[in-house]
Amino acid sequence: METVSVSTKYQVVIPRAARKQLHIEPGQKMQVIGYDDRVVFVPVRPIKAARGSLPGLDTTVARDEEDRV
Repeated sequence: METVSVSTKYQVVIPRAARKQLHIEPGQKMQVIGYDDRVVFVPVRPIKAARGSLPGLDTTVARDEEDRV
């Protein structure tokens, strides 16, 4: 586990090991969640990255007309 410091502008640098492990790129959006006494940064991934994550899901189910809009 690595330690980071908060700058006077409330900025932190994500350590290289964590950036590599999570595949974080410069300019990438992060969701910030305050949880009890912690701050959690969650990388925002494009919705297309979720494609195929539910194998076996039946996509032939008929939907209502209003769901198709």
